[in-house]
Order: sequence, then structure tokens, then C-alpha cells
Amino acid sequence: YYGYARQDRKAQSREPITSKLVANMITDAGADRVLALDLHAPQIQGFFDIPVDHLLGAPLLANYFLDNEMLQNDIVVVSPDHGGVTRARKLAEFIHAPIAIIDKRRPKANVAEVMNIIGDVKGKKAILIDDMIDTAGTITLAAQALQDAGATAVYACCTHAVLSGPAIERLENSIIQEVIVTDSIQLPEEKMSPKIVQVSVSQLIAEAIKRIHENRSVSPLFQEKFTIID
Repeated sequence: YYGYARQDRKAQSREPITSKLVANMITDAGADRVLALDLHAPQIQGFFDIPVDHLLGAPLLANYFLDNEMLQNDIVVVSPDHGGVTRARKLAEFIHAPIAIIDKRRPKANVAEVMNIIGDVKGKKAILIDDMIDTAGTITLAAQALQDAGATAVYACCTHAVLSGPAIERLENSIIQEVIVTDSIQLPEEKMSPKIVQVSVSQLIAEAIKRIHENRSVSPLFQEKFTIID
């Protein structure tokens, strides 16, 4: 998990681009290569003056849904905003499902207002995907909008479970049935919820490190069904 990834541009005057600053700090500290998982924005790779390997959490999350018999038919992958369409499309390709997009307007930080749903979700099980869930405001609001639009069930998934502030309370009080996350961020006991299912990234990271060390291709790790490849 790459901290400060969301501060990747100047949204208003006098704001710092902290994501670039952290990249400089990591390089100055002596690192000669970075292995990251689901950067908030792909262009962050260009902030580093050293090689960056950008792994995706989507294959790991896809495996969970592919192995779930309840989620084999009538499913749709939903992006909670326009910026996450590429991520949603990648998961949709893995699990062979159509996509939908939620058009939202954010009046201020950590406050989102759902405006419209682009795509067909009526009578389908919706899977919301984002790179991270922070306060869970966006994801729970999106889930409610999907139910109002006719979705029969709503699941959520993300790579990085930040889960700050009222996140756990919001998720537990929401209509979301399950929240599938990776263990890229360790969840303390107080943040463990019956709705949260963790998927381990350990084998993915270990295999990537092994391949980099042996000067082999990392691209096979982006395949639909992640397995250890000797």
C-alpha cells in the first residue's frame, strides 16, 4: 500500500503533491526498486526515478468471486466513479461480467453524492470495486443507489482496506452483503467485521519478488486465475 497516493496532483492552489514527495523520500532512503500494489493512479509510477513494478489486486479479488457459486450468474461489476472504470473493466474481464458506472458529485472531501447510474443493474447482483475503502461513505452510498435501481444484492471489494473513522459502522449498517479486501493493510481486531473477507497478497508479492530477483517476466502474475508459476 503506497501512502499519500491520493495526493497525486494539485486540486487547488498551494496544495503539495505529497505522492511525489514520498517517492523522493523512498529513493533518497536508498531503495533501488519499488514493488507496489494497486496504486491510486498509474501515473504515480512516473514519480519515481527508480523502477516500479505495479501489481494488481483484481486477479486475487476475481478468484474469490469465481470460486463463489452464488456469484456465477446475473452479476454486474460497478465502478463507484468515472476514475475507477479501468479497474472495474479489468475485474469484469476476469469474471466475465458487464460493467456499470456510478456518476457522482463530491461537494467536499470524504462526502459523495450519487447522481446517476450508467448501465443496467436491475435484477442483478452488483459488485462494487475500488482501489481502497477509507471512510466507506462513497461505497455505502453507491450500494444504496444500486439497490434503489433494482440490484438484488450488493457486494463490495477493494485492494486496500484503510477503514478510517466511521467506516466499520457504515459498512455494518449498509445493505452490502460482503466486503472482500486484501491484507495489504493489517486490520486490527477492532476493525474486523463479520462482513469483511480478507484475501492474502502474500503469494503474489513473494512470486513477484522471486521473478524480479531472477530477471524473469512479472506479466504472468496479471492473469485471470493467479497461481504460483515455477
